[in-house]
Amino acid sequence: MLKRLALKKTLIVTLSFIFLLIIYFFPRNNTLNIPTTLTYNNLKTIPIYLVDSNNLVSRFEVIKKNENTLDLIDEVINNLTINSNDDGYIPSNFKKLIPENTKIISKDLNDGLLKINFSQELLLVSKENEEKMIEAIIYSLTEIKDVKKIMIFVEGEHLLELPHSKKILPNTLDRSYGINKVYDLSSMKDVSKITTYYVSKTELLNYYTPVTTITNTKKEKVEVIIEKLKSSPTFNTNLVSFLTSSAELKNYEILENSINLSFNNAVLSLDDNSIIEEVKYSIALSIRDTYDIYETIFYVDNNLIDAFFI
Repeated sequence: MLKRLALKKTLIVTLSFIFLLIIYFFPRNNTLNIPTTLTYNNLKTIPIYLVDSNNLVSRFEVIKKNENTLDLIDEVINNLTINSNDDGYIPSNFKKLIPENTKIISKDLNDGLLKINFSQELLLVSKENEEKMIEAIIYSLTEIKDVKKIMIFVEGEHLLELPHSKKILPNTLDRSYGINKVYDLSSMKDVSKITTYYVSKTELLNYYTPVTTITNTKKEKVEVIIEKLKSSPTFNTNLVSFLTSSAELKNYEILENSINLSFNNAVLSLDDNSIIEEVKYSIALSIRDTYDIYETIFYVDNNLIDAFFI
């Protein structure tokens, strides 16, 4: 008992001595310089295409973790696969379409053409979703800069028809395949495809939904895009456009790598005489998919307003 008491006293004395040393070497009037600001790395994102609550294949941005093109292909497919181990935040109102446990067996990218070989689980997609899945794969992978066209294989066999409906697929797939297709045909001659991006909304976010119209129109495609964005789509009331009906496309010039669009001043926001982001994105994304042009230059009454690059 006495021994334990002595040890206790010794411990108290030792701790008191250490405490006095701390006070001596670190007086109260000294302050520690602790940084009060934190620096965050800029997160990069990439668009992928998932089915939303309106059953439309829609464009949604996820965090991009890879810069290498082949690694990015893996990442994108992972983000499209049901119950995959992706880290990107995907809201509950979006649905992935590639069946669970689908794997990439091999891939080869040469001169813009991606040959991608999937495991047989890819064929387990439902009949309802089989074409939407193909659209999601095409549009998601061709968001990668170096990927222009795709050939899909399953266990080494070229996929040339949909698994259930047996609808014939082109030998190579690109954005001309279309997405969320709407048919407005009076004849099977002189058929053209025009893709228009509308805004879809939830309580928490706005995102973009492309719709490909298959039509016999003889009008220049940019004129059709602007006309469609000036009016509400009749086929789906959940899609909206922020381009006012009084906006007028007065002139346009289609160049090799860009397009010049000249509007009246109704295209401008009343707040700061600029063109709002939703209008620029809807027009520029539509131009990109329809013409394969990535820069849209906006003019109002011949005055340069913005050069918008997708």
